[in-house]
Amino acid sequence: MMYNTFARGVLRIAALAAFTPLVTLAAARAEDTPCNYPPKSAIGADGWISLFDGKDLDGWKLSDSKTSQVHVEDGKIVMVGPTSHLFSDWQFKNFIFEAEVMQTPHANSGIYFHTHYQEHGFPRTGYESQVNVSHRDPVKTGSLYHYVKLYKTPAKDNEWWKQTIIVEGKHVVIKINDETVVDWTEPANVGNRGEKIGCGSFGLQAHDPEKKFPDSKTFFRNIRVKPLPDTVETPHEKASGKTIRKVPVK
Repeated sequence: MMYNTFARGVLRIAALAAFTPLVTLAAARAEDTPCNYPPKSAIGADGWISLFDGKDLDGWKLSDSKTSQVHVEDGKIVMVGPTSHLFSDWQFKNFIFEAEVMQTPHANSGIYFHTHYQEHGFPRTGYESQVNVSHRDPVKTGSLYHYVKLYKTPAKDNEWWKQTIIVEGKHVVIKINDETVVDWTEPANVGNRGEKIGCGSFGLQAHDPEKKFPDSKTFFRNIRVKPLPDTVETPHEKASGKTIRKVPVK
């Protein structure tokens, strides 16, 4: 029994050691990829860009497409069924993102940002803002997964709420119905998980449902983003007045 336990421990360590370089490599490759900013023509007079027209998934790319049950219904994106993710074609660095979200009981979802399309599995790059009101996962809606964990949320099942994500430089703010629930700055030593501020797509998640509640769903509508200047001043730059600002559009 002691040998088996030791052997299993060795195997776990070996698996982790093999996986970590893959995550790091994925993050490095993503960081080197040019950002696919939207064209100027996509930006409205108010500075906002609509990412969903309520009719189809044009502008998005679906992972695990052979098994996914994600679809559009009555002006909403319905995230349901086995694990899959919707990745936006356009990418952003600094932004204000907003979406109206609603869940049925026991649903589990998320909104990724600074992520990148992959054909299968959970995103290996970017950060996730949790979408979970009553699923058994204790980390609730609005959390910055792995970094800022909320065990209570203002969001409620079967009611629409607005989820806002703001990224300026290394600073991330998440709001639920305009209430700030996360105010976090990425540290220099963030680690090797593949979560790193940079530039990337948004990703909407359909998480595996609980076995007792296979029909639990998450709905998204009125998804939009407002690009912010591509360069944000650090405190030192503010003092020196030497920051050059760039607008993140083609």
